Amino acid sequence: MLEILPLPALKDNYIWLLKHSEREHVAIVDPSEAEPVFDYLNDNKLTPAAILITHHHWDHVGGIPALTECYTIPVITPALEEVQGSTRKAAENDSIDLQEIGCCLSVLDVPGHTAGAVAYYTDEFVFSGDTLFTAGCGRMFEGTAPQMHTSLSKFKALPDTTKIYCGHEYSESNLRFASTVEPDNTAVQTRQEQVSELRKQSRPTVPTTLALEKQTNPFLRCEEPSVIRAATEYKQAELNQPHQVFAALREWKDNF
Repeated sequence: MLEILPLPALKDNYIWLLKHSEREHVAIVDPSEAEPVFDYLNDNKLTPAAILITHHHWDHVGGIPALTECYTIPVITPALEEVQGSTRKAAENDSIDLQEIGCCLSVLDVPGHTAGAVAYYTDEFVFSGDTLFTAGCGRMFEGTAPQMHTSLSKFKALPDTTKIYCGHEYSESNLRFASTVEPDNTAVQTRQEQVSELRKQSRPTVPTTLALEKQTNPFLRCEEPSVIRAATEYKQAELNQPHQVFAALREWKDNF
């Protein structure tokens, strides 16, 4: 039985630990810093089996040097990005066999936020890094709108029950934007209330499910008439392709 444990880090990051409930090894996803990981490992007598990196940004890789100084473990990083400490490059269609925790992950290439970002997934969950967020998506620092739209479409093609584990706690701000794009979307309104209550209790709003994202995340709804209308009104231009709608939404969100 696999467990996925959140470690809050920095201002609003999540480091994810992937663990088998009956074993004492964990895989570490996007360790922004080492201290929270060391504390959890020591408190729970756990041993790391691998580090998985979704993209090269400092707030996802900062803990690698300290962790690899203490543990000799593989560091799996995107094939098209340079990450200090990498021992293996991963790209779409690769499999990551984590024998210590009884789990095999597949890899998706999801460029857009960065040029070589990847996601790690199974039939049940996906670590989406900063590409797909709860109710939102990452900024396009290195990629293009068509690239990012294609990457999000890959997530959208996963089973609706897939749990989304992203890299930051952004749900409240993302839902404020979603409610601006679709003010009549009752699913967004309900989710805002739920998220607000969770955050009042300092509880994570991650994971979410792909099914919920399809109902409430405007960046996964670029073919919905209500989203097209809102993006067209914002841009004051005819938008004929979903990636054009996406580009308008991303620009709008950047200035929101």
